Amino acid sequence: MKHAFVKIILLALCMFSGFKSEAQKVKKIDVIFDTDANNELDDQQAMAYLFFNSSIFNTKAVTVNATYNGGNIDDQYTEAERIMKLCKVATKIPLYKGANKSFQEIEKDLSTTQFDGYAAVNCIIAEAKKQSRSKLVVIAVGKLTNIALALKKEPAISNKIRVVWLGGNYPDPGEYNLENDIPSMNYILESNVDFEMVTVHYGKSSGTDAVNVTKEDVLKHMKGVGPKITTPVIGRHGGEFYRFGDYAVDLFEHVEYYGNPPSRALFDMAAVAIVKNPGWANATVIAGPIMMDKKWVTRPDNKRKVILWEYFDKAKIINDFYASMPH
Repeated sequence: MKHAFVKIILLALCMFSGFKSEAQKVKKIDVIFDTDANNELDDQQAMAYLFFNSSIFNTKAVTVNATYNGGNIDDQYTEAERIMKLCKVATKIPLYKGANKSFQEIEKDLSTTQFDGYAAVNCIIAEAKKQSRSKLVVIAVGKLTNIALALKKEPAISNKIRVVWLGGNYPDPGEYNLENDIPSMNYILESNVDFEMVTVHYGKSSGTDAVNVTKEDVLKHMKGVGPKITTPVIGRHGGEFYRFGDYAVDLFEHVEYYGNPPSRALFDMAAVAIVKNPGWANATVIAGPIMMDKKWVTRPDNKRKVILWEYFDKAKIINDFYASMPH
């Protein structure tokens, strides 16, 4: 019975998300991408993958938030802007600054006009209200502050959005995005909004940590790819770049590698990939848990259900990522 229920949910996701089979064509997926773009290097790959899949995704906006690494909201904004310029979408897709601080620090100010993160929060609310036939998909790959604030400010949008969040090691504790603002996640778990956790599971084959690439892979597949822009972008580590692929290579030149062979995970890109094709991972419907004292508390009798994504098809996701890059 459980497996049948999951299959029904997956079928609904395929139809709802816009995944196209030979027998079925569905309109583009309306998306807001919420990112801490300057935190690492997977956000940038996820953004490019999203933009270069414009036949699948209708990206309504990019919103940024600030997590522990990568500087304040201005630094996050600047990095997102770099990627949008390199992908030639900066004049087509709006970019908004979101929360610097945490949900609990900001929520008391929601009645004011220019609270911390107001531009991103108002964007999420406005775009959600425009939805009529399908839900707005908010792909969140940082802390959940912007989304939780939007839901608190305008609860009526809870039935108009679907939140797909790259975060959590459920059922284990820990994970960077989660620990940046646990109360924002708990607020969403206590709401009725469609919520999906795209798991990380550091060091395990079950999470997006396994969707990784080597430095050699990136050099082979990314050098020189992407549309050429006329005015170069100055990279995060300096240098001038005219193509996204060359900037991607530079980002991979400035990081540490882990495992054998040494590699880096493209966590955030995998979250975009499973929205494009839900068949590239396993989805399980679970009773909504809650986090207390930085530990998960299961609530098996909870009628509120969420979706847990695990066991990602690394080969198909990575191959599609490379194939999506314009040459």
